Amino acid sequence: MFMKSLSVIALLTAGANAHFRLLHPGARGNYNGSQLHEFCGGHTEVTTNRTEFPLSGGVVHVRQGHEKWYANIVVSTAPNPNSNESFEANGEPQYVVFEAYEEKPGNFCIPVDFAASGIAGLEEGANVTISVNLFDDESSYFQCADLTLSSTAEVPACVNATAEPSDGHGTPTGSGAAPSGTGAPGEDGDDEDEDAGALSNFKGATLLGAAMGLVGVAFAL
Repeated sequence: MFMKSLSVIALLTAGANAHFRLLHPGARGNYNGSQLHEFCGGHTEVTTNRTEFPLSGGVVHVRQGHEKWYANIVVSTAPNPNSNESFEANGEPQYVVFEAYEEKPGNFCIPVDFAASGIAGLEEGANVTISVNLFDDESSYFQCADLTLSSTAEVPACVNATAEPSDGHGTPTGSGAAPSGTGAPGEDGDDEDEDAGALSNFKGATLLGAAMGLVGVAFAL
C-alpha cells in the first residue's frame, strides 16, 4: 500500500510539473519538469546542435497546461549565454516577443520576427539563443533554444488550440511584438505529430504591470 501511495504521488508530481514544453525549435538539453523554474530549464551550457530558424516569419511552438497565460521571448547573441544578463542590452531584456497572451491551455505557435526587432546582431547566419519565458497565475517557466538564423529555414505548419488549421505561418490578431525602446523540444516521443498555431489573443496592455513585475523577478534570479 505504501509503495502504491508513493507511485500515485510520483504521478501527481509529474503532472504538476508538466506545465510547459518548448516543442519547436528544439529545447536546450533534456526536458526536466522539476527544473522549469530555473534559468533555461536548468541547462546553462549552449548546445552545438543548433536549430535553423528563419529571420522573418518564424514560429515558436509551445505546449502549456494552464488558462490565462502569456509568454515573453528574449534573445541573446552571446556565444554561450548562461545567465539572464546574457539576454540583456544596457540592462534591458532584448524582447522579440512581449506578452503573447492566451486564455486557453494547449498547443500554440508564437510568431517571431527577428528581422523586425531592431536588435543588433540578428542577421543571416548568426548563432543566437532564445529564452522562452511563460507566466501564469501560479508561477513562471523557462526553456531555451540555440539557433542559427537562416532565410531558407523551413517553418512547420501550425494550428493552435483555438483555431482551424492555417497556411503554416499563423497570424496574430493583435500585438505581441517586442515593445519599442528595448533594443528592439522537449522529447516526449509523441510531440512530432502534434500541431500548433499562432496565439489567438494578444492582450499585452491589460497585463503590463503584472508582466513587468514577473519579468523583473525572473531576471533577478
